Amino acid sequence: MTDGAVGRAELDAARLLLARMGISPADLVEAAVRPVAPTFAEYVPVVSAAVTAGTRRAYGSYWKRVVEHWGQRRLDEPSPSEIEWLAEYVRTHVVARRNARGGRSAAEHLIAALRCLYKRAVADGFIVAADNPALKVAKPRRLASTRRAVAHARLAEINAVVAGTGDDPVLDSLLLRLHTETA
Repeated sequence: MTDGAVGRAELDAARLLLARMGISPADLVEAAVRPVAPTFAEYVPVVSAAVTAGTRRAYGSYWKRVVEHWGQRRLDEPSPSEIEWLAEYVRTHVVARRNARGGRSAAEHLIAALRCLYKRAVADGFIVAADNPALKVAKPRRLASTRRAVAHARLAEINAVVAGTGDDPVLDSLLLRLHTETA
């Protein structure tokens, strides 16, 4: 070999080594071109500014929680297991309300917020779509709704009371009928 010229044997050896490591030459080129992933603390404000107000309102508190826990970590560092851990943490530390369902929605929204964040990171070229850890975590299944319709017998009782009392039973009955039909 002379002055940096690479022979056929060296190229074959390099290809064999890369093949055994599971790396293609395209992976090496792509890794060289991809910029270094920012930290969560640097990237969350960028994503927050890029999304709609409704998305920001829905995911903002979850992005704050991510920055609290992983602010100095790079986007390409957390694994799916760590995302599951954070979802479980959010589920157990949710504000309990009268209609609470065990934090399932909080965990679901955290995963959705991370999916939104990583979708932007893929679009910006910081990670490859195949390396998106948020897509590898399943969202918790939603429980069946606890809302039920008013039973027919109970609705008949309500209609009877409205039609028989009040200052204007005809108007009251009409309004109740409107709500019954459109609700």
